[in-house]
Amino acid sequence: MSTTLLRRGSCVGFPELDRLLGSMLAEPGLPASRAAPRVEGGTLALDISEDEQSVIVRASLPGFTKDQVQIEVHEGILTIKAEKEELAEQCTERYYRKERRVGSLSRRVALPSVVEEGKASAELKNGELTLTLPKHAKAQPRKIDIN
Repeated sequence: MSTTLLRRGSCVGFPELDRLLGSMLAEPGLPASRAAPRVEGGTLALDISEDEQSVIVRASLPGFTKDQVQIEVHEGILTIKAEKEELAEQCTERYYRKERRVGSLSRRVALPSVVEEGKASAELKNGELTLTLPKHAKAQPRKIDIN
């Protein structure tokens, strides 16, 4: 069953609503067609920024080790998955609450620029994951000299 939004007697599917919202939320002066693609999935909160050379992604992963985190970049889509195993139960204790069994976070998001996937670097320090993804040479602005 398809979900639609009714507007002034007509049916508008969600893709049209997404396009409308995308144009309203685009940065000033940036056409909606150039806004960052909307591939989203997961619950891991991310900060994504860029400078002239790289796209930088930061994520909070407290309590996870680097062995528990998987990162993949493919065709401009970044996927981060973090998963903890169940902790061993202490048989000598009686639990009133046990909430730390399994932890799992993930996120899938489109990157704002074309990046060199093979040159990416990642660091997990004090519960913060920092990814540095160098921009592809074609994605970087080039200066043109006037003759």
